Amino acid sequence: MDLRLSWRGSSFNSSAVLRVQNFLNISLHTFITRNTKLLAESMFVSDDLQQRWWNLEAKLAGRFKKKPDLEAILFLIGIQEFGQVREKFTKEQKQDLMHVAVCKLLSQSGYYELEKMDEEGWPHFKQLKAMPEMNTTEQENFLKDHILLYFESHDF
Repeated sequence: MDLRLSWRGSSFNSSAVLRVQNFLNISLHTFITRNTKLLAESMFVSDDLQQRWWNLEAKLAGRFKKKPDLEAILFLIGIQEFGQVREKFTKEQKQDLMHVAVCKLLSQSGYYELEKMDEEGWPHFKQLKAMPEMNTTEQENFLKDHILLYFESHDF
């Protein structure tokens, strides 16, 4: 027996409603399954990044007797790329060193390239492409991933 259902002036037979309901249930199940898998993969990538970051922090803490934060690591990379160790850097020079670090890190992915070294030995970079839109957490993870790549490429 085929029942007729009415909703907002339209009538449907019960078998059509059941087919739609069945389709929606399958689609919802597929959606949940696929997105759960993507979420799990995303969490794994995030967990892997976090574990690798903690390992780097531990290595640096062992070397410098203090756990560095992200800014300290950028400062360290900036000094490495500048190539000149000084007893004291001005506040502006410290900011410049961190900028050098970020440009060097992102040059690994083609966002910047070294343009020249000035007469004082400071590297100058040219931006090659725009950065993707990211929220604060994504930016931090993007930078951490590049820092890890930098240290891996320097056999640290």
